[in-house]
Amino acid sequence: MNVLVINAGSSSLKYQLLNVETHTLLAKGICERVGSDEAFHKHGLDENEVVIDAKMADHDEAMALVLESLTSGPTKAIDSLDEIDAVGHRIVQGGKYFPRSVVIDDDVVAKIDELAELAPLHNKAALMGIHACRKHMPGIPMVAVFDTSFFQTLSPRAYMYPLPYELYEKYGIRKYGAHGTSHRYISERAAAVLDEPLEDLKLITCHLGNGCSMSAIDHGIAVDTSMGLTPLDGLMMGTRCGAVDPAVVPFLMEHENLSTAEVNDLMNKKSGLLGISGISNDLRSVKDASEQGHERAQLAYDMYSYSVKKYIGQYIAVMGGVDAIVLTAGVGENCEKMRRMIFSGLQPLGIVLDEERNRLRGGERVISTDDSPVSILVVPTNEEYMIARDTFELVHQ
Repeated sequence: MNVLVINAGSSSLKYQLLNVETHTLLAKGICERVGSDEAFHKHGLDENEVVIDAKMADHDEAMALVLESLTSGPTKAIDSLDEIDAVGHRIVQGGKYFPRSVVIDDDVVAKIDELAELAPLHNKAALMGIHACRKHMPGIPMVAVFDTSFFQTLSPRAYMYPLPYELYEKYGIRKYGAHGTSHRYISERAAAVLDEPLEDLKLITCHLGNGCSMSAIDHGIAVDTSMGLTPLDGLMMGTRCGAVDPAVVPFLMEHENLSTAEVNDLMNKKSGLLGISGISNDLRSVKDASEQGHERAQLAYDMYSYSVKKYIGQYIAVMGGVDAIVLTAGVGENCEKMRRMIFSGLQPLGIVLDEERNRLRGGERVISTDDSPVSILVVPTNEEYMIARDTFELVHQ
């Protein structure tokens, strides 16, 4: 069964075509800067990838271009759209409505739209992708896979905020989390690597990239996560500040004369590694500058690792221990120095990094010492596969 996985952003449309039964990636690509004069389209696998300047006024035109590329030209993956059996859409915010992935119908579309206030850039973009697919592939079943679904198992003590309860009842203000599809995937893969049932393990999963989140997974059930009502909460990130004193918001609005939209923009797009270092939101650039003596880059680098280390301690306390810590995404998979800093000093907690293994790159691997009571693993994430798998399972029910 071939599943087309769609991840629509506000000005982008990312896609993969996968055969779920054979675990084969048939094609992938991305339409970037949709709606601008500088729009372009990348399509193809590895050395066969081509980059084409292409006018795309909206997601509808981008989807038409994607389907044309999949079925024609030198890098085509299939002969006709009839070979696409289903479409899976990544949706960031599912609120309280969706504890699991669902087949898309008009009611699901309406609820995704209703929840757009909690993720305005993401949910509205996802809807554009859904409408485009409906237009160009009528009759093909579609499935919505929500970043928040994995965290619907959190108990009220974990997801509630200590605000007046009426605000929760009126607006649904609570912790929803994000990156749930990634955390679900790497927890399953970690159990496979360790050759242990997921239901027997206490895991801390760390999705560390430009966006960062961590989760406590107790015997296969998510019990806490770092992101909150929105993806702004929790860890320090590339451009997001993460958790700060809430009083900072009115203070900045008053003293910097900022509107609600402006302070939201400052905390989401101008903070984190970028805001502290003044150099970049990319940890690689911050690392290079820090090693050349740039003090603010050094501070940013230290703060990033310190933020992760604190959540490890919190989640060990929440679960009453941990069997393994799993890292993924750009930083988690590739930055040996950051991993070394995160786990430095945690030996008394039974977390012992193997320096030689930590220097290795690529693939799923254990990077703790053989005698470390707590295993440390690196697992490359694969959210697209999880979306395709959920789509396959729902369509074949």
